Amino acid sequence: MKRIGIIGLGLIGGSIASGLRRRNLAEHIVAYDINSSSLASALGEGIIDSVASSIIEAATGVDLVIISVPVLGTQSILEQIPFNTLITDVGSVKAPIIEASKLAYGKVPAKLVPGHPIAGSEKQGFGAANPDLFENHKVILTPLEFTDKNATNSVCSLWKSLGASVIEMSVKGHDSILAQTSHLPHLLAYALIETVSSRGDTMEVLKFAAGGFRDFSRIAASDPVIWRDIFQANAPELIGVLDRFLGEISDLRKMIRDGDSDGMEQVFTRARHARNYYLEQTKEYDS
Repeated sequence: MKRIGIIGLGLIGGSIASGLRRRNLAEHIVAYDINSSSLASALGEGIIDSVASSIIEAATGVDLVIISVPVLGTQSILEQIPFNTLITDVGSVKAPIIEASKLAYGKVPAKLVPGHPIAGSEKQGFGAANPDLFENHKVILTPLEFTDKNATNSVCSLWKSLGASVIEMSVKGHDSILAQTSHLPHLLAYALIETVSSRGDTMEVLKFAAGGFRDFSRIAASDPVIWRDIFQANAPELIGVLDRFLGEISDLRKMIRDGDSDGMEQVFTRARHARNYYLEQTKEYDS
């Protein structure tokens, strides 16, 4: 593609821009962001070629627009982009993107290809951008039945050029899976830190926190605004998986209270086997 417009130059948008630049995948990259310092840094480092003063300017005369903003901010952006523009996004929830496009245009554009890179970091902003962030990671695309196949192929090719493998699935399938594998873990990490930090002796307690606590709580350092939007946007799926989790916790609480060591061991053994199977599939086996 010759010209690409990126709206939102945070971690993901910045990583896309820097990845495109390093691999010479675009002749001209134009970006828009409400954070002028991010734009200045990207321009100064040669990662983008020009700064747009508005969303409309970023979407004008380009071959592709990439929307990289919190999910609930998508509709107001789509309302400023021409209907026939090739558009993709990077949001962690897909159903709200479809709904936003219906509200913005009256119907879902054939050239809108919803997407979600399964890559990221608890770090935030353009300063954390990494040109290799998507290397050997999955990207999920959720085109609809009437989505233009050439549009889907173009977006797919772009992600593959950034080193990602691309998978297509339904919108509902995506949102259900991510509620379990990403959204619930983030919610639990926030809840863990809130539980510990709400005590009066927080620092005294945290002095004794070891690797397990750090590993589990790492993602609680993620951007609160982004994750507030994700939880709100995927509430139906997240509530369902959260209810299942609370059921498991309730069962374990009863086992602990009743001294049911056999029951606990069975649960922990199943969980350990399930995790090791997952790691085997991803070539990271734990002993």
